[in-house]
Amino acid sequence: MDTPEFVKRDGIIADSKYVEWLSSIKQRYQRSQIKAAVQVNHTMLEFYWELGRDIVALKAESQWGSGFFKQLSLDLREMFPDKDGFSVTNLKYIKRWYLFYYEHVINRQQLVDDFGDAKIRQHVTEFGQQVADDLGMPANFALVPWFHHVAIISKSKSLDEALFYINEVIAGNWSRSRLEDELKSDLFARQGKAITNFSKTLELPQQQLAQEILKDPLDFNFLHLKQGYDERELEEALVTNITNFLLELGRGFSFVGRQMELQMPGGQTFFPDLIFYHIPQHRFVVVELKAVQYVPEFAGKLNFYVTAVDELMKGEGDNPSVGLVICKSSDKTVVEWSLKDIQKPLGVATYQIEQVVERTVKELEQQKKNKE
Repeated sequence: MDTPEFVKRDGIIADSKYVEWLSSIKQRYQRSQIKAAVQVNHTMLEFYWELGRDIVALKAESQWGSGFFKQLSLDLREMFPDKDGFSVTNLKYIKRWYLFYYEHVINRQQLVDDFGDAKIRQHVTEFGQQVADDLGMPANFALVPWFHHVAIISKSKSLDEALFYINEVIAGNWSRSRLEDELKSDLFARQGKAITNFSKTLELPQQQLAQEILKDPLDFNFLHLKQGYDERELEEALVTNITNFLLELGRGFSFVGRQMELQMPGGQTFFPDLIFYHIPQHRFVVVELKAVQYVPEFAGKLNFYVTAVDELMKGEGDNPSVGLVICKSSDKTVVEWSLKDIQKPLGVATYQIEQVVERTVKELEQQKKNKE
């Protein structure tokens, strides 16, 4: 073509078959882009892991002095001027990343299974420092972006905690801001910590599965409530912020309804606060909100609501429904005793929330610090 021209579409009849085919091309291309991005991330992380392993195994700082990282940074940026990732700060993170897992594997031999490598397991006991030459990067690490890894090792206190966040990032496709929020709220320490009677009311493995979805305490700091709020105001605020509430409840929760009217044959009417459905576990979760300290009477009412949901809403393929009281505070013994002889699976969790006044004071203090 020697001269400019418009591309004409007159020669094709774009029927539904063509449109569907074009759509499939788009989807395949998008999948290939994602696959390519994952592969690039995988390759980069493997390079970082091996570089960190070399720095640890060679005891580089002891061997070449305190200026090692600065010199390595200069040399690598000179060799690869168009590449990022070779700053002194990032190189130190690379070493710290590898060293975090290496030290925990050495110190806790039983957790080497998390890395799925029998060779490493043998070397942990037989060769000590020599493990640094053999410890390979776990395959699922490649599914997590680099700065997610940096955030995880910066905040995690144990291998269990770090691997927990690795798995959550992968399963929930967390953004870095979401990960940082969960790290700040100490999700690892809260997950599955609600007091329950599941060990007596659910069969294995349902006990553990149901326990894992209940946190304690729940972080409600996304709410803006004035001092002296009541249960209805708390409920209203949570429903208004339902997206944040679902995120805090955890992956898999779907909102079913609020104050769903339950009419009984004798004329009585009841209104459970909130009903959710946990999609992965195929079970309803009935929630009662209390803006006060937990008292035993709460369990009896929730037990009734869970029974009603099992009788009227639970489907053939659903697992037993569970109930959760979310209250301002609780006494562990009071909760355990009140749930001891309850036949339905119930749990009790508390919530944390900063009052508007408290938050405003903190914001003003932070603004003052920023100005100084």
